[in-house]
Amino acid sequence: MRTLGVELAHMLKDREVDTVFGIPGVHNIEMYRGVETAGIRHVLTRHEQGAGFMADGYARATGRPGVCFVVSGPGLTNIMTPLGQAYSDSVPMLVIATVLDETAGRRGQLHQMRDQEGAGRTVALWSETAMTPEAAYALVDRSLSQHLAVRARPAVMHVPISVLGGEAPPFPAGGMVEGQFGQGWDEHIAALAHALRGARRPLFLFGGGARWIDFAGPVLERWKAASMTTYAGRGVVPPDAPLHFGAYLARPSSVEVLNRADVIFVFGSELAQGDLWRDRLGTETRLIRVDIDADVLARPGQYPVYGEAFGVFEDLSQAVGEGLETDWTAAEVAAQRAKWKAEIDAERPGIVPVCDALSAALPKNTMIFSDMTQFAYAAKEVWDMPAPGLWHHPTGFGTLGYALPSAIGGSLGHNGPVLAIAGDYGFQYTVQELGTAAELGLSLPILLWDNTALGEIRDNMVSAQISPVAVTLRNPEWRHLAAAYGCGYAEPGDLDDLTRTVNAAFTAGRPTIIRATPALAG
Repeated sequence: MRTLGVELAHMLKDREVDTVFGIPGVHNIEMYRGVETAGIRHVLTRHEQGAGFMADGYARATGRPGVCFVVSGPGLTNIMTPLGQAYSDSVPMLVIATVLDETAGRRGQLHQMRDQEGAGRTVALWSETAMTPEAAYALVDRSLSQHLAVRARPAVMHVPISVLGGEAPPFPAGGMVEGQFGQGWDEHIAALAHALRGARRPLFLFGGGARWIDFAGPVLERWKAASMTTYAGRGVVPPDAPLHFGAYLARPSSVEVLNRADVIFVFGSELAQGDLWRDRLGTETRLIRVDIDADVLARPGQYPVYGEAFGVFEDLSQAVGEGLETDWTAAEVAAQRAKWKAEIDAERPGIVPVCDALSAALPKNTMIFSDMTQFAYAAKEVWDMPAPGLWHHPTGFGTLGYALPSAIGGSLGHNGPVLAIAGDYGFQYTVQELGTAAELGLSLPILLWDNTALGEIRDNMVSAQISPVAVTLRNPEWRHLAAAYGCGYAEPGDLDDLTRTVNAAFTAGRPTIIRATPALAG
């Protein structure tokens, strides 16, 4: 018989897990006994927070759960921020942590916590302790399969140190759920079709849960239906669709557009505060909502449809196969979009021209991971995506330090170029993961928006008539920092230079820090 640590490694490989992120420690070395023999790639990170964000990025790029190995105590607490981020943004992850064998009668042990399982439960869908090998196998299968049947969330499995190193029976064969969950929405398609046919101004609103819909453009054009997306839903509708209002839902005046509609179909969006930047959608227009989250569907004032966005939209497109006539016009949509873009350009000078230049010059399959930075706040509205699932941002939990490590994970899972976008302050939350990116030889451009400040907080203070306090900082010499990690560095002089530099960094064979400032646009 092999140890449970060996069996778990081989079970993960059998369940199509090929990459694990983490840091070996004295309490979890048994997790590593079978990693090489199982043929799993282990990515050594500089901090457990980096491991969690990398697993998040990997999961978003592949659609499969990201897996992490951490030690008991501080290993778990260090990864709790990424777990919270993954929970907020519906990202599947499995964190396997060791836990002390006994804590009730002993105190002062290394890595001891009062309630490690309970701590994990505050930021994950579930946090359970596997006291036997059989329980560990069941929990692994539950975590790796549940995102196929319910809203994707992270999970934590704790394994006592002695159980991990003890002998274990072979893991069971199979065990993973195949395909999507049942077609429970069939009974609703006729009602949705009736509402669509009877509307003069139908509006479709797509969120991140609709990202697998890759045929919305021609269907909406056939129906002459208008559309909008949340930040996470960008790309579901092609940017050049004539009746597409874009990702401007957080603009206060978007309520005016919503009020022009006579029925709104919401596919795969919680419409949370991070999507709207207001407390509620703000319209009394009839709302039809398609979602897999029962809590979201339980809200009053809407027609709820429990179902997966892709399947419901596909069935609706077949049920309403004919062309429709509506009162929307391409001219009113174009005018509204131009107005919103001008507002953003005035609010955040210097960012919109950079976004326009990059969006026009980058490869169409570029995957972008952004941090909490003013550049991203503007870009998420004005930078259209050519396809869904290409831009990833820490919308829900709103943590700094996300971009670099998540882009590393994304680079390992995406079959195409990857770009990280970070502000000068947030970048330093996880800057040490440059070492991981360099070790992996990733051709990863890192667009560093440098305004030598916590720019958003500074502006908020000024708006609130607070004298700016603790919002300026001394940055390192970025050129020397890049050199210390064996990375490339550039300071483009204009927008043409910027686009050339970013595109060259996609094949550089090492990460490249590309420093940009608000003065870049001239």
